[in-house]
Order: sequence, then structure tokens, then C-alpha cells
Amino acid sequence: MLTVRVGCNIHFECESMATAVLLINPRGDSGRPIRRENLDFGRAAKSEYFADADGNTAYRVILETGLNDIRHDALVEVTTASDQSEKFGDAPSVATIEPALLRYLLPSRYCDSDKLFNFAQRKFGHIFDAGERVRAISDWVHNNIEYRFGSGRPDISAAQVIERGYGVCRDFAHCTIAICRALNLPARYVTGHLPDIGHIDPGSPMDFHAYSEVFLGGQWHVFDARYNEPRIGRIKIAHGLDAVECAFATVYGPARLTNFEVWAYQVDPNQVTVGDPIDLSKRLDGVEQIRA
Repeated sequence: MLTVRVGCNIHFECESMATAVLLINPRGDSGRPIRRENLDFGRAAKSEYFADADGNTAYRVILETGLNDIRHDALVEVTTASDQSEKFGDAPSVATIEPALLRYLLPSRYCDSDKLFNFAQRKFGHIFDAGERVRAISDWVHNNIEYRFGSGRPDISAAQVIERGYGVCRDFAHCTIAICRALNLPARYVTGHLPDIGHIDPGSPMDFHAYSEVFLGGQWHVFDARYNEPRIGRIKIAHGLDAVECAFATVYGPARLTNFEVWAYQVDPNQVTVGDPIDLSKRLDGVEQIRA
């Protein structure tokens, strides 16, 4: 097992008291046990834990007037196995699929699959194997949508991203999901952490990462059109219909985000623990070699 340190430091400046619903700590996963974890809401007047409609770990926090400093820090164990499935299985039949999964076939705020039906049929309707079809969709999004750091917008849908031809990781995920749903393939949006285990550090600031999962052969499979290659150490925070249901913070009231820092990197748990200063000189990933 490898150990990954994940977390974030978020500041909200509030003109008066406000409420925020936060999705920032990892989902419980027996395959990725949390070794240690700390969640500090700072000056927040109140915090309440609940599981949302998708089973994600959420916190409702009452933010105080002035500066609110929220910090999450955790050590999570991951395996050296990649997230690439060897076999995908068949697409589920709409007539017999579990009712709880039907929502993942419908258009949503950012995954406007109804607008992409003709496009999806024209590009991918001739591919009959379900796994190969989703691979082809992921390949197309990866090869035809340009990644532009900082180009994300809260008011743009998958069809609009395909039309303009560029976006950020959430846009890649929304495009993949929308095309899959247009072809009756259940797909959902996922947000979480992705360390650079076995990969060269790209040099960009660390951030939460968004990708997609598609339900084939009776289980969910990872498809990440942003990178479109096997990766190690994904740590899921939340999943849902699209970015609306998986936002790290949904704020109600006069709160302004003034600082946003995220970390996700492999460490030696004998040298690093939660609460330590972020020290990338102790980072073990970011290189081609996997260092256990």
C-alpha cells in the first residue's frame, strides 16, 4: 500500500453570517482506508454532518461574519493497481436496470444529453460493444477538447463545451457523461483527488479533479477523458449527476472565496502526518518511478 496526503485550505470572507454545504473529505472506501484525518471549521458557528442523496459525506456549516478558515487534511492508503478495467461487460437494459440508476440516463444541468443525441448517434452509434463505445467517447473528448487551465465557467454545458472546443477537467467529464447518456449508457460525475503516482508532475497547481464513471457489466468503471490513461491512487470525494451535486462548496449568503489551496501527493507516513506544514520536498510521487 502507498500513502497519499490529501486535503484543502479554503477561506471565505463573509459580510454577514452565511451557510455553506461542503463536500471536501473522502468517501468511505474499504479499498482506500483513511489512516488519519482532521477537519477544522475554524470560526464557523456550527457544523452538521449528513449523507446527501448520493451517499456523499457532506457538512452544513454556519459561517461567521469576517474570515472563515476551513481546513481538511488526511492520509489515505491506496494500492499500486491502476484504475483501468480489463473487462467492461454489456450496457444495462433500460427495461431492467435498477430504478436508482435511471437518473444517470437523464439530461442534467451541465450534461445536456438531449442536445447531443444526433451528435452521439453519428459519431458513436456504429460501435456496438459497450466498452469500446465508451472508450471511443473518452478518446474523442480527449483528442478534440483542448485543456485550458483556468477556462472553467459555472454557466457552460457539455454541448457548449463541444461547440467551443476547450475546457477544464469538469468540462471533459461533463462531455463524456452527456454523450454516454445520449446513448443510454448510465454515467455519473465524480470529483476527488488524483496524485501523480507514476507520472511526471505537470507543474500546474494542485486542485480537485473531476472525471466520469460509466455503469457497465453491473459495476461502475472509471473513464477520465482529461488524461485518458491508467492512473494510480484516485481518491473519490463525491459522485452525482454533474458538478451541481459535487461542488466542494455550495454557499447560501454573502460569502466570498478568498483563498483556495488543494494538495494530493504521496508521502512516507513515518515522516509526514496530518497537521504538518505542506512540504513538497517530502513528496514521493511526481516521477515515473513508483516509490513504495
